[in-house]
Amino acid sequence: MTSPAHSARLARSVQPPQPLALYGPDFAADPHSHYRQLRAHGPLAPVRIAPGIDALLVTDYQAAVDLLRDTHTFTKDPRAWQATVPADSPVLPMLGYRPTALFSDGDVHARYRDTINDSLALIEPHVLRAEVTRVARQLIREFAATGSGDLVAQYARRLPLHVFTTWFGVPPEDSERIVDGIGGMFNSAEDSAAAYADLVTVVTELVAERRARPRRDLTSYFLGHPAGLDNDETVRQITLVMSAGHDPTTNLIGNALLHMLTDARYAGSLHGGAMTAHEAINEVLWQDPPLANFAAHYPRHDTEFHGVRLRAGQLLLVSFAGANTQSPPAPSDPGVRSGGSAHLSWSAGPHRCPAKQPALLIAMTAIEQLTSQLCDAELAVAASELMWRPGPFHRALVHLPVRFTPLDVTGDTALSAPSEVSISR
Repeated sequence: MTSPAHSARLARSVQPPQPLALYGPDFAADPHSHYRQLRAHGPLAPVRIAPGIDALLVTDYQAAVDLLRDTHTFTKDPRAWQATVPADSPVLPMLGYRPTALFSDGDVHARYRDTINDSLALIEPHVLRAEVTRVARQLIREFAATGSGDLVAQYARRLPLHVFTTWFGVPPEDSERIVDGIGGMFNSAEDSAAAYADLVTVVTELVAERRARPRRDLTSYFLGHPAGLDNDETVRQITLVMSAGHDPTTNLIGNALLHMLTDARYAGSLHGGAMTAHEAINEVLWQDPPLANFAAHYPRHDTEFHGVRLRAGQLLLVSFAGANTQSPPAPSDPGVRSGGSAHLSWSAGPHRCPAKQPALLIAMTAIEQLTSQLCDAELAVAASELMWRPGPFHRALVHLPVRFTPLDVTGDTALSAPSEVSISR
């Protein structure tokens, strides 16, 4: 017969672990210690992504691949889950339903996805590289003579912003509202809803103007796509592309530059050494991906997944950072594991990132331009003093201060707009 004391101990032993908070300064400062704790509980573990908002986080590589590919068991539509969440939750700008490719399945997803893919395909790589090179050089010139700079605020944040606003034809006076809206969404703080609302306002005005007067930019191409998106659908796809493109690309550039500045193997790279921007980017995508935890999925019905019972409509997130840094499984599936590209930072399955190649080209060109010009740059503070933006979804530096030998930029001009939009057709 089991004693009451033994029964109490047994009950405690089978209690699920308390959710681990993935927001706040502790998580931002050391996310990998959190992932190690979560992996100790198995392939899925409970987390808290905002006050009162819990989820299961997938930290196991194979479980992540299985989830990302299983469209039969899981849906991307969050509305059943969203009905259980307070309307003012700070995570809803990232996870709340909108009519976009990110939150849809099947034919609806294909319609939105085709619009995005076909429009992004108009950006020719050689034209994009030339534009990024031009902008990168001008941005570097703005602080090169001072011998110091913030490679996030003055470079990594501004370069993708300029490229994305140029692609979509955003008026220069609205560019900061775009990046502030995107940044507010990812921070998932109290002002996230207001930040997203302002982003939508800017894009809504842009779409209305282009509906009346089309131009040679991506906004006009979205509107003219054979899928026949209405104004609101167009606004939502554009805000999705902007938010998924700008902040992660900014973070990829910043994180890769930090990696090169702090990893001894890259010490010679700033002076033309063997380790390249491509290698730094690939290592960051494995170790510190700019979008660390996302890919929300919801069971269509009560089920079991990798030994864990799930409720219909329960929120599951994939930890790209946690899965990548787990010892990955044997290469049993060539479609998933292909040499150095086997990380999951671009996601997998039908919702894999549609802008992988443009994002890589932007980041690689930005890093190559900076390291070739500021070849003796070094951190201006100890790496331990760097601050990371809080939030459950991203891995993002607040600042990246450096010092270097000042450059003579006499006669150089300030950043200007290109003579025409960098899109070909």
